Amino acid sequence: MRVAKTERKTKETDISINLEIEGKGDRDIKTPIGFLNHMLEGFTKHGLFNLTIKAKGDLEIDQHHTVEDLGIVLGETFKKALGNMKGIARAGSFAFPMDESLGIVAVDISGRSYLVFKAKFQRRMCGDLDTDIVEDFFRGFSMGLGANIAVYVPYGRNDHHKLEAIFKALGKSMSIACTIQERAKDEIPSTKEFIDFIEEN
Repeated sequence: MRVAKTERKTKETDISINLEIEGKGDRDIKTPIGFLNHMLEGFTKHGLFNLTIKAKGDLEIDQHHTVEDLGIVLGETFKKALGNMKGIARAGSFAFPMDESLGIVAVDISGRSYLVFKAKFQRRMCGDLDTDIVEDFFRGFSMGLGANIAVYVPYGRNDHHKLEAIFKALGKSMSIACTIQERAKDEIPSTKEFIDFIEEN
């Protein structure tokens, strides 16, 4: 079973995450941002991971530290759980329709973090989540995991639906990328036979 636990405590945030990749979508997610909880629950359910998140942050300043750090720690936890990466599909993508909106996410766990984020929201706040910081969550996740991630919302009217589509698409994409390919279960998924994790400065 590929499982991992990560704890990170700074002057700005206090985050603990437990992850089981081969799960059923069981989740216990508690952050101080209700709408973010909802998004992470959708990510977990559609990725079929078991995920526990406990997070606190300095919301008296704003949401940035909490949301970005959650992305970083979640990515780091996946990286730990994946271990030596042998046999994984490595890349995955999914287009998730949510009523009038469409969210497309592609992931490549290459060891190189890079994010392309093309999604626009009409409102600054969706529920109690600052939509201006959603891109920072995905960038943090990319950094923590060591992955190329592309996020694209080609159309949509409702910000709730657009956000839900991209978080569910991320769950599906990660599920595909983390899947063990039986024919190559002892192989590193790279022609270099090595996934070189490049640290951010």
